[in-house]
Amino acid sequence: QVQLVESGGGSVQAGGSLRLSCAASGISLRAYSTGWFRQAPGEAREGVAVINSLGRTNYAYSVKGRFTISKDTDKNTLVLQMDSLKPEEPAMYYCAASTREAHIVQLSSAYYGFWGQGTQVTVSS
Repeated sequence: QVQLVESGGGSVQAGGSLRLSCAASGISLRAYSTGWFRQAPGEAREGVAVINSLGRTNYAYSVKGRFTISKDTDKNTLVLQMDSLKPEEPAMYYCAASTREAHIVQLSSAYYGFWGQGTQVTVSS
């Protein structure tokens, strides 16, 4: 059974940083494409950053240069380092994994079949 458990969310002032983690069980994150998505109230879920089994990454244009996705393969954990957070970025952040695709770097949620419960990020101006 695949389980993804996010942590690291919280409240931060605009310009600040947060580091999100996603601990995985039942799946080896090194073998599949994984990513971070976010959803604000009343908004559609959007892809933030993804990384495939080869380490290739893809970022939403709005977060390029500020967010960094990585994998800690020893701990089987996916990490999202978020710097220079903006007031318009509060949302529930979700970790996701595809167990069918190893090389995709798609930011569309349709490609990812396993999801965590999310961790809330709040940014105050």
